[in-house]
Amino acid sequence: MKVAAIKIELHVGEAQSLKEKRAVLRPVIEGLRNGLSVSVAEVEHQNTWQRSGIGVALVARDMSELERMIDQTRRHFDRQLRCEMVAFTVRHMEEPGE
Repeated sequence: MKVAAIKIELHVGEAQSLKEKRAVLRPVIEGLRNGLSVSVAEVEHQNTWQRSGIGVALVARDMSELERMIDQTRRHFDRQLRCEMVAFTVRHMEEPGE
C-alpha cells in the first residue's frame, strides 16, 4: 500500500464573499472526490474570501498507481477556470514497518 497527502493552495480571484468562494470550490472538490474516489477537504483559509488550502489523501496499491492518481489530481486543478492553483505540494507517507 502506498499513501500520499497533497496540499493545494488556490486563489479564487472572482470571489467577493465566503459564499461565492464556496460556490466556486464546491464543484471542484466534488468533481475530484467523485472522479478519483479520494478524500478531499478545504483545510486552510476557510474564512478568507480569495484563498483556499485544499487537502487530498490518496491511497493506492503500488507506486505507479499512486503517481497516476497524483498526476490526475494535478490535472484536475489545472483545468479549473474559476480559480488559480498557486502551489501543489505532495508528501509521500511511509508505511509502518518500512
